[in-house]
Amino acid sequence: MDLLERTRMTNTPDQPANDSPLARLRLDVSYDGTGFSGWAVQPDRRTVAGVVSAALSAVFGETGPVGLTVAGRTDAGVHATGQVCHVDLPAAPLDALLDSLVRRLAGLLPTDVRVLRARRVPGTFDARFSALWRRYEYRITDEPFGAVPMRRYETLAWPRRLNLDAMNAAAVALHGEHDFVAYCRRKDNATTIRTISRFECGRGPDGTIIVTVQADAFCQAMVRSLVGALLAVGEGRRRVEWMKDLLSRTERACEVMVAPAHGLTLVEVAYPADEAGYASRAQVTRRRRTPLQPQPPLG
Repeated sequence: MDLLERTRMTNTPDQPANDSPLARLRLDVSYDGTGFSGWAVQPDRRTVAGVVSAALSAVFGETGPVGLTVAGRTDAGVHATGQVCHVDLPAAPLDALLDSLVRRLAGLLPTDVRVLRARRVPGTFDARFSALWRRYEYRITDEPFGAVPMRRYETLAWPRRLNLDAMNAAAVALHGEHDFVAYCRRKDNATTIRTISRFECGRGPDGTIIVTVQADAFCQAMVRSLVGALLAVGEGRRRVEWMKDLLSRTERACEVMVAPAHGLTLVEVAYPADEAGYASRAQVTRRRRTPLQPQPPLG
């Protein structure tokens, strides 16, 4: 009998009636993505959503958790220190267990995923649609010896020296709202228009390059494609202006490399400070953006 089954037998509260009111729970989650096939549940694959759902079911019962929704579906191998998700649970058991929930989940979850905080939020809170922005960091080392052993699972070892001035000049040109189809994997009935509010590179005290990208939302593989393009600029294979020039494309740019997943970490998701703003922000997010119109020349 495994740990989850033992917990169901010993710690699970009585199941609520079908008409029991539900309450919304926000979870702040951190995970090492190395051993996961991404966030989303997939048949016969180990995913973050899968193990989090199993742990919640162990505490609240198989029929307890409803609608686990995440701020950003990270790909296989991508990490998170500031992921956010929400789930609806029967209100009475949740109130009874809320103060001890983080500790209970720590005893159930594998060591490569942790729930850092758990709190009740209004039903208008939506981890995905209420978000104002997401921020990712991508770690790169261009040291001749590669990544130090303790950071090898979260840092890309690049074999050539990189020019940060050129990378920052290319990055700043992509600030604002653009159609990023050249850097995305297009999906049917989905827009590729996004607004980047922060895109910059810097070196940490140990010399590691940290690429920071912040936007209202991201398309699939968008951050890793942006980093892949930066690498080409940083080592001098592409002009600084090349990344901005790609914004005129109407299809994905095949010459843009998708950087390896393991260097990428979702570090923060921001929401309105006032809870009253959750619903209005969700309405804005759900409003599909239309293709950008070319601006007339000045003068």
